[in-house]
Amino acid sequence: MSQTIFVLEDDTDIARLVQHHLEAAGFAARLFHTPTNVIPDAERQPPALFLLDIMVPGGDGLDVCRRLRSHPGLSSVPSSSSPRAPAKTTACWGWRWAPTTTSPSPLPHVSWWLASRPCCAVSRRPTTPSVIRFEDVVIDANAMQLTVRGQVTTTTATEFRLLDYLARHPGRVFSRDHLLDAVWGDARFVTPRSVDVYVRRIREKIEIDPENPRYLMTRRGAGYRFELPKSE
Repeated sequence: MSQTIFVLEDDTDIARLVQHHLEAAGFAARLFHTPTNVIPDAERQPPALFLLDIMVPGGDGLDVCRRLRSHPGLSSVPSSSSPRAPAKTTACWGWRWAPTTTSPSPLPHVSWWLASRPCCAVSRRPTTPSVIRFEDVVIDANAMQLTVRGQVTTTTATEFRLLDYLARHPGRVFSRDHLLDAVWGDARFVTPRSVDVYVRRIREKIEIDPENPRYLMTRRGAGYRFELPKSE
């Protein structure tokens, strides 16, 4: 069975946060900001699960779910609405999920899916440690939290995803285009220079001297590399 989960969510930051949680749990996430291409793309390559927001431009998750339920090739793929859906809506469709949190984490949805389909549970990729620590910096992927010199430091979802991605691949040089694909995916209105902007913001948060970085290094003409300090 495919390890890909389709996510319909029009809010870019929430979509990226959901993607981050799914990838940290060992799944691949395919993001859709409108319902237009969800079913056509699923017909070409069915996902393992749909996570659908209720209110999105050009339609809604319930309409997509109705179409999936009547689709001869996709009706067996489980679906779940987003945490913003009212309980009575999910209940009337018989989805085994109840909204208990406003967090955009999709893991409760994935958990009920795996629990309800034990014979079809997907194999999951080995996961890396959720917490990365070096010197005075702590990157906690599960909590989406950055702590620097003992203080919790506020980041946007995109800033955190970029930092976490680089820190989990220390020593590797990534081009701007690669980072755009890995962190921003198919988001519109971003350019390779967007990476430079976010790198500067991250340096201001983790480096003692952002103008002379020790962790997030530039490789001129190539891209960026993250350096983890060597243990004593």
